[in-house]
Amino acid sequence: MANVPKTKKTKAPQYVAPESAADLSHLSPRKRLEQTEFLMSAPTFKLCPADTGYEVAFAGRSNAGKSSAINVLTNQRQLARSSKTPGRTQMINFFSIGNEEARLVDLPGYGYAAVPEKMKLVWQKELEEYLVSRESLAGLVLLMDSRHPLKFFDEQMLLWAKDGELPVHVLLTKADKFKYGPAKNILLQTKRELEKLDLPFTIQLFSSLKKEGVDELAEVMGRWLRIDGQATDSSTSE
Repeated sequence: MANVPKTKKTKAPQYVAPESAADLSHLSPRKRLEQTEFLMSAPTFKLCPADTGYEVAFAGRSNAGKSSAINVLTNQRQLARSSKTPGRTQMINFFSIGNEEARLVDLPGYGYAAVPEKMKLVWQKELEEYLVSRESLAGLVLLMDSRHPLKFFDEQMLLWAKDGELPVHVLLTKADKFKYGPAKNILLQTKRELEKLDLPFTIQLFSSLKKEGVDELAEVMGRWLRIDGQATDSSTSE
C-alpha cells in the first residue's frame, strides 16, 4: 500500500459565522445537528469543498450502520442513504450543519468483498491522503459493529488517523444486540486494544435502533465542529 508523505497539520482558520448561522448559536449541539442539510457529493477528494472551517468524517465497514447513525444523529430519516449493494457506492457525501463552514462527511464504506481489488487500492490511497492531509478535518468518527470490532481495515484507518494527528471517536454500533453486561465488556476490551495504538480517542456504545448514545456522540461533534459554544481544542482523549 502506497504511503502518503506525512505533512504537519495546522489548525483550520477560525471563521466568522454568517448571520444565518448565528441564529443557531443558542441551540445545543444535538439541536444544531438537526439542522444538517445535504451539501454535495464528490467522486474524489480533489473535488471536495474548500479546505476551510471544520468537518468531521464518518467512516466504517460496509454494514457497520453508518447511514443509520447519521440519520439518528441528525433526526432525519433519509439524510444519509445506504446503497442496495454495500461497498459499491464510492461517492463522498458532504453535509452542512447550519452553514458550509461546519460539515459532516460521509465516507464510502470499506471492507466489502465484492468490490474489485483495483478499486479498493485506489480508495485506500484516497482515504489515507484525506485523513493525513485535510486541514479542516477536526476528527474521525469510526463506526464498528460491536459484534466484530477492530477488523484489519479499522486498524488501518486508526493508523492513518494517527499519522494525521487526528482524534478519533469510536462508535461500537448495534449495541442493542447485547445485554448491558456483555456490551460493557466489549466496550472495555476494545478500549484496551485501542490504548495500545497510542492515539487520542474516545469510545462509546451506540444503538441506532434504540437511539442510545446519541447525546454523547452529539457532544463530541459539538466540540470538534465548534458548535458547542466553546472554543476548545479538538484533541480530546480518553
